[in-house]
Amino acid sequence: MAPARGSPDAARVVRTRERCRAAPYAGGPAIGTSLPPVDLRRLAGPFDLIGDVHGCHQEVLDLLGGLDYRLNPDGQLLPPPGRTAVFLGDLTDRGPDAVGVLRLVMGMVEAGRALCVLGNHDEKLRRRLEGRRVSTDNGLGETLEQLWAEPGAFRRRVRLFLDARPAHLLLAGGRLVAAHAGLRADLQGRRTREAWAFAVYGDTTGERDEFGHPVRRDWAAAYGGAALVVYGHTPVHRARWMNNTVNIDTGCAFGGALTALRYDPHEGGEPELSLRSVRAHRVYWPSPSFAVDLADGEQL
Repeated sequence: MAPARGSPDAARVVRTRERCRAAPYAGGPAIGTSLPPVDLRRLAGPFDLIGDVHGCHQEVLDLLGGLDYRLNPDGQLLPPPGRTAVFLGDLTDRGPDAVGVLRLVMGMVEAGRALCVLGNHDEKLRRRLEGRRVSTDNGLGETLEQLWAEPGAFRRRVRLFLDARPAHLLLAGGRLVAAHAGLRADLQGRRTREAWAFAVYGDTTGERDEFGHPVRRDWAAAYGGAALVVYGHTPVHRARWMNNTVNIDTGCAFGGALTALRYDPHEGGEPELSLRSVRAHRVYWPSPSFAVDLADGEQL
């Protein structure tokens, strides 16, 4: 039975709902903090956009190696001439080598060989490294164990790296948007808390499903923007194309695959788009909502 209107119980329900709706904003940058720049329309590409890595270091090496990236003597990946890797966030948690992924991606970004947007797992890690209290479920506890085994200087480097990550990027003259959880057309290129929260957490309702995951509206089903939006966040068994958007989070840590979208611009014409994937070496983080049959090598 619902509590009577105006009762203390009803007031608590309202406050709880408001906290649920506000949760993504509460976890974001502090009010007054300058959000990182998002407008990189001057960068035309070509780009290699990489879905949620989630600590799967070897799979990143496999995927980018297959795209002709090469390791230098310092262990950094060098892209083919002119290309830039774009990581779509959620670098850590669930997979076996969060530190290896962080070291690799940070090195590439710092050397100007890659871009990276912030994912919700990255944001949670950033808050913990700031000393804030967060839940350590969904693989964050394992990531923190790895980080605490590293020197303090490395943890500070990770925190500063995550502090500087934009929630989305507008690229290729505005024809391409990279965002962890996607982005509506009216929010693209905007440095606002609303755009930040949508790009990091998606279009959430404040509810949770039977698996305990946040319920999200399918924003891509109503998308009508001119820019191609490449995103991840919600794992799918195969890259999902819809209304000039593509979700390339193919559940690597769950035993699926790690996927990249190659974006090759053509002056005066449509860009050439192609997908590349590598299978996960194994199931690192079992998920009842993402069943994968490894026996026959096919994704369900």
